[in-house]
Formats: sequence, structure tokens, C-alpha cells
Amino acid sequence: MKGKPCFIAMQAEGREWTQMFSRRVAGMFDYVFTDSMTWTDNRGRRMRTWIPAEVGVIADAQEFMDTLVSRAVEIIEKEPIDIYVNPTYIPDQLQSKYDELWTEERMRKVLAALAKNGVAMEINDRYRIPSAKFIRMGKEMGVKFAFGTNNAGPKDLRRCDYGRQMVRECKLAWSDFWTPAPAGQRAVDRKGAALKA
Repeated sequence: MKGKPCFIAMQAEGREWTQMFSRRVAGMFDYVFTDSMTWTDNRGRRMRTWIPAEVGVIADAQEFMDTLVSRAVEIIEKEPIDIYVNPTYIPDQLQSKYDELWTEERMRKVLAALAKNGVAMEINDRYRIPSAKFIRMGKEMGVKFAFGTNNAGPKDLRRCDYGRQMVRECKLAWSDFWTPAPAGQRAVDRKGAALKA
């Protein structure tokens, strides 16, 4: 893709990525993105939250959410990422309680970490997240946005319908959207010490 008129991204999967890639390698990309869909719970069990068998039965939804928010904030604060994607994703078994579980306090913690660390938040077309309330709050706190899909195949590549809907509903302007920073100002430049030497 070198020399082509597009930005090149690195998808950082799982929390171990920082010890798998060097600052030099990550620095070859225009930006780095990750999510909080892979983490280890308070009992030492690593899970990918989109795989029901790895999540198991969530006995205490409040504890799960508190842990998820804690892990998300930790990722945003410590990992050299430019965009936080699949924001507010929760396992299928909790989806019906999305608005109840994503309390204002929880939203504010994640958004404060994004704003403080200059990390943009994806508006995800596939999962239709985050909610309009979350986006409005993020805009007020100075968070920048990006469109994305988390596409698993061509059928997931639509026309950012949800993103366009959120632009209208939340009155987002061009200035609310993130653009890649030049070399020297990217997350990998600011927080490269977190990566493998």
C-alpha cells in the first residue's frame, strides 16, 4: 500500500499486542486502533467478549460492567492507540440492558479517558454503537469521532448509515471528527515506551 492515497492502520488485538510489536513496527502505520473486547477478568480468565463460550454466564452484570469500564480506561490510558473502536460493546446476553448498564457514570469514565489521552472514538455501523446519549456526552467533553464497521466480511461494509444518523441526531460537524496526526504526534510517538523494545 506504500504510495497509495490512503491511510494505513494497525489493528491491535488483545492486551498482549504491546509485547509483540516494537515501536519501530507500530510506527510504520499512520494510526493504531484497538477495542476492549478482549481482556482478563478479576479471576484471571481471558475472554473475547463476542464469543459466548469464552464469556460464560454473567452472574453479576454490574460487576462485569465495572470491570469492563476499568479495563477500557486502562487500555485508553496505557496503550499507544489513536482510535478506540467497538466502544460500549457488551456481550449478547447483556444487550437488552444496554441503556441500563451504560450508566452516565460509566460513560463519563470512558469519555474522560478518551478526552484526556487524545484518543478518538469510533461510531460503529455494524453494532450501531455507541448510543446517541454517549456520543452527545463525548462531544461535550471534546472527544473526536471516526466512522467504522468491525466488518467480518463484505456484507458488513455498508454506507455508514448509523454514523450518518448519529451525525444528524447529535449535530456533529466536520470539526468533531478525527484525522490522523503527523509523525511525531501519533499515539505511538507519545506512548511508544509501552511497546516491546
